Amino acid sequence: MNNELMKKSLLMSLLTFFFLIPFLFSYVDAAYLNFDKTTASPLPNETFTADVVVDAGTDQITSSDIWLVYDPAFLEAQTVANGSFFPAVTNNITSGKVSITGLIVDPGTYKTGSGVIGTVTFKALKTGTTTLSYDCRTDVSNSSKIIKNDVNATNIIECSKNASLAVNIGVGGGASSSSPGYTPPANPTSPASLPQSGIVENMSKFAAPGLILLMVGLMLRLVL
Repeated sequence: MNNELMKKSLLMSLLTFFFLIPFLFSYVDAAYLNFDKTTASPLPNETFTADVVVDAGTDQITSSDIWLVYDPAFLEAQTVANGSFFPAVTNNITSGKVSITGLIVDPGTYKTGSGVIGTVTFKALKTGTTTLSYDCRTDVSNSSKIIKNDVNATNIIECSKNASLAVNIGVGGGASSSSPGYTPPANPTSPASLPQSGIVENMSKFAAPGLILLMVGLMLRLVL
C-alpha cells in the first residue's frame, strides 16, 4: 500500500512539473528603441535619414515618447516625417534634440511588435564622427518612454537595450549599414518575431523537448 501511495505521489509530482514546463522555459522580452541602420556616412553638406523604431518586445503598448539627441556642431535636424506604426504622431526639433511622440487614437486599442514612429532627415555639417542616441533616463520626465497598455500606464522601456547610430561624415559618401535583424513589418499591428535570445534561452529551447519526453517515459513506467 505504501508503495502504491508513493507511486501515485510521484506521478502527481511529475504531472505537475509536466504542465509547468511552458512557464518555466518562457521569458519576457523588453521594450526598447532602435534605428533602421547602425551607421551612416554622408559627406559634408549632404543629408541622410534615420528611421526611429520602437520595439514593444512581448508587451502591448499605447504610446511612446522619444527624445533623440545629437551634436549640433556636426548635424542639423531638418524635418521629421511621421511613421506608420502609431496613427497619431507629433514632433519638435530644437538644437541638439528631436522629440517625437506616437500614440493610439481609439480607446481600447494597442500596438504590438515593432515599427517606425518617424523618419528624421539630418544635414551633415562638417567632417568628423558623431553619434545619434536616445535620451533615456527613467527618473526624468522629458526622456524616452514606452508606455504599456495597462491601467497604470507603466513605462516599460529598457534603456540599456536602446540602439545608437554612428555617423561618419566625410567617409564613404552617403553609405549606410542596416541595423542587424531590423525589417519593417508589413503589418505594424501584428507582433514581430522575438529577437534572438541568449545562451540560456537557447539551452532552454533545446532542453524542453527532452525533458518532456523524459517525464512521459517515467510516467508510463509508473503506470505500467
